[in-house]
Amino acid sequence: MDFSNRLQNLPTQFFASLVAKTSKAVAEGRDVINLGQGNPDQPTPDHIIKALQTAAADPKTHKYSPFRGISELRQAAANFYKREYDVDIDPDLEVAILAGTKIGLVELPLALLNPQDLLLLPDPGYPDYFSGAPLANIDYELMHLHPENGYLPDFNDLSETVCSRAKLMYLNYPNNPTGAVANKDFFDDTVAFAKDHNIAVVHDFAYGAVGFEGKKPVSFLQSEGAKEVGIEMYTLSKTYNMAGWRIGFAVGHSKMIEALNLIQDHLFAGLFPAVQLAAAEALNADQQCVADLVDLYEKRRNVLVKECTRIGWNIEAPQGSFFAWLPVPEGFTSIEFADFLLEKAAISVAAGSGFGDSGEGFIRVGLLVDENRIIEAMDRIDKLALF
Repeated sequence: MDFSNRLQNLPTQFFASLVAKTSKAVAEGRDVINLGQGNPDQPTPDHIIKALQTAAADPKTHKYSPFRGISELRQAAANFYKREYDVDIDPDLEVAILAGTKIGLVELPLALLNPQDLLLLPDPGYPDYFSGAPLANIDYELMHLHPENGYLPDFNDLSETVCSRAKLMYLNYPNNPTGAVANKDFFDDTVAFAKDHNIAVVHDFAYGAVGFEGKKPVSFLQSEGAKEVGIEMYTLSKTYNMAGWRIGFAVGHSKMIEALNLIQDHLFAGLFPAVQLAAAEALNADQQCVADLVDLYEKRRNVLVKECTRIGWNIEAPQGSFFAWLPVPEGFTSIEFADFLLEKAAISVAAGSGFGDSGEGFIRVGLLVDENRIIEAMDRIDKLALF
């Protein structure tokens, strides 16, 4: 039996290839410094683990969850947005609970678009954004993100034909892979653009907690009228080191939220209620653990910038996320340089071209190892005499 056309048209899973190369080097006994991963290296805070343990011991959590999530978690998401961003969210109509926001990002085109409708995607961008297009049998157009524009899309670059066809647009700030941030003015412009062209907006706020130099990342929903045109997706994976827990949510435009909930009514039977209760505890509890985590990433970022400068590698410091976007030396493509570093220095990085054609010429480095390993990685690169 052959795979369906939908499966055959899926893009190659970039991260699976990256993990395979890194794992092979580790299996060979090499001391690999893994700067290519996007997997938080710190443990989930104790109070969240204890909340899970308590909830898991309660037989009430052993039954099926309500299809659309428990009321405690929907309310916690609303509380979180009011406290952190002063945005009012209706927990019954404007929240969709997700088993990780990747699910929502991939399934939303199925829920909102018809064949041959057009999706706008950032380039470079999170590779799994592309997965929803062949599954929904839709077209997509790339919005190129350039350093001279702060890695923000310029909507004036889009043709009138594209603007008239587009039905949905994805954005992501703080940005993976570039570490760029967006301000409220940009989101105000986005709302106006979306209204002018009747385009729904999805803002992937996966790194919403991680901003540096005392600057808290801005929520798309803080712009006036944002809930009239779009939604924001928020994952607990990064903010609370809960990547393996697979829990997140979407908030905003009630009809888009209903579309997500409806498709999930047919695809899933809810998340383990104990995980949902622990997630509610994470959102409702004291947020000092988040502040401490951001401080840790900022210290690592500063070490990376200092060490790159020391070896002559001219880079821009990321303003958010736990990634840095570093230029590739002359004479290499992104993939060639990533392979070179793994082979010659046992350092794993993510080739920028894996995030789209506009990522060529860069590599993505994660701030997900301790400071000593960052210093050691730069020492190894320095010995290669590339700069």
